[in-house]
Amino acid sequence: MSVTAFQDLPLADRDREWDGGAAEKRVREWADAQDEPNTEYRDAHVWYDKDKKDNFTAYKLLIADVIDGKLTAVPRAVMAAGAIMQGSRGGIDLPHDDIDRVKSHLAKYYKKMGDEPPWDRD
Repeated sequence: MSVTAFQDLPLADRDREWDGGAAEKRVREWADAQDEPNTEYRDAHVWYDKDKKDNFTAYKLLIADVIDGKLTAVPRAVMAAGAIMQGSRGGIDLPHDDIDRVKSHLAKYYKKMGDEPPWDRD
């Protein structure tokens, strides 16, 4: 299992709508990953199963979209991923050893947005 490397992607406007299905299609096209995932496709996600990296279903926690031709982190996607890590939408099934690393990855985007991640709030 694996947490993707932090890419420090630029941030979209905070009020930008998030449509994960539409973003997924744009990311695949931008990454030229129509047949199978590649490194560019991976960079839009926070976690993937490295043993199944050639399968799109191995990738979880999409936080980016393609905006003006650039891969860009979307604050509402980061917040949705943070909520999922807190159990929203049924939570997520990740290896125990990856959970803190996923949270650390997401926390960097929360900091960039000027926010605290939900797991650090009182």
